[in-house]
Amino acid sequence: MDLTGKVAVVTGAASGIGLATAKALAAKGAKVVVADINAEGGRNAAKELQGSGAESVFIEFDASQEDSVARLIAAAVEAFGQIDIMVNNAGVRALSETHMLSYEDYRKVIAVNQDGVFFGSKHAIREMLKTGGGAIVNTASILGSVGEASAFAVTASKGAVNLMTKSLALQYADKNIRVNAVSLGYIETAMSNRTTLSPEAYEKAVAKHPIGRLGRSEEVAHAIVFLCENDFVTGSTLMVDGGYTAQ
Repeated sequence: MDLTGKVAVVTGAASGIGLATAKALAAKGAKVVVADINAEGGRNAAKELQGSGAESVFIEFDASQEDSVARLIAAAVEAFGQIDIMVNNAGVRALSETHMLSYEDYRKVIAVNQDGVFFGSKHAIREMLKTGGGAIVNTASILGSVGEASAFAVTASKGAVNLMTKSLALQYADKNIRVNAVSLGYIETAMSNRTTLSPEAYEKAVAKHPIGRLGRSEEVAHAIVFLCENDFVTGSTLMVDGGYTAQ
């Protein structure tokens, strides 16, 4: 399907999965708002999109703060007139045994991963209701469906995202607003690669995926674009995990 003229807001779009998604949406003809707390990376990402012929702007924001998210949505509407697609992708993690996990680190993960989805969806939906509908895609994780040692905060936040997605889909189905999620296995990004992980940790991560490798950001981006395009899919969590959760 053609996304020409659609306005997409992608959070966490300065790099990794967010940047790949911004590029994939732009390639389909969408106007893309690059949103990130990383100002330098975000500006560079928007310039890269503009260089490829896409209409794109960068807006700095903090996913954990509702007033910042509200300003992001307002600025996106000011730039392009409306919002058709909202990709709640910004995320963080804190890996620690729970008895050693500080409340500050726990709250940071919940604030970005879970509250950020609430804030982004809430304010995007307000705009979508004005224009007749839209699509929201949330970035979830295999850790929202299965447990993993030392990832308590992440599992709590991503498990919530899965059910928030279903609830939102049911609330707004009759308003032509579709809400879905992608549930990710380990993806080759700045947080998970041969440089940031020890050789042992990297090979252990690979071994967890029956497909025999980690995923690529572009593969996630294609899944997100599919969920933006298909008008009969809502309330779904699409597993992009190399078979991780099929075991």
